[in-house]
Amino acid sequence: MKFDEARIFALSLSPSVTEDLFAEDWISFRIAGKWFMLMQLDTPEPRVAVKLDPERGSDLRDHYDGIRPAYHMNKQHWDDIYLNDVPTELVQTLIREAYQLVRNKLPQKVKAELEEREKGVEVRNPELE
Repeated sequence: MKFDEARIFALSLSPSVTEDLFAEDWISFRIAGKWFMLMQLDTPEPRVAVKLDPERGSDLRDHYDGIRPAYHMNKQHWDDIYLNDVPTELVQTLIREAYQLVRNKLPQKVKAELEEREKGVEVRNPELE
């Protein structure tokens, strides 16, 4: 999987997902202001950091060389996925899980506002923008 494919997939999860460039070479992906994925642009090996359940992350690190504790992040909750070393389907699954984990932990009021805002809104396709 390439950076652009991971980016497009993350943005396709919901019209409420935002992406922001920060620290010159990082892109954050957020739902209601909360990070679920980070992408470092200047790395020699393409990777994304995703927020996962600690037990799930630990299990994945035991089974895949391309999944490691995330650089510069809380190693219990964040995992780096090396895009060239992990099957595309698994990368997509983990991005989706990260998104859902963060969304599920939002306050009920925020979730209700997101659901109301997203009603009738088409999921965007960044390739068409």
